Amino acid sequence: MSKVVEITVGPTGDATVRTRGFAGAECREASRFVERALGRRTAESLTAEFHQDQRSGQRLDQST
Repeated sequence: MSKVVEITVGPTGDATVRTRGFAGAECREASRFVERALGRRTAESLTAEFHQDQRSGQRLDQST
């Protein structure tokens, strides 16, 4: 899967930044420049890809 940073701007000017193809916190690094340009983040939703290990692509499970 290719790595993509998708930016959607709604009719009221609200913007959504979505990353695809990144593993772990790599997605935050990839979208950081866009978030800084747009201003304050109002919400964040993490996908299953975020919880994958960047090196192996394996999911990390943490016990509470």
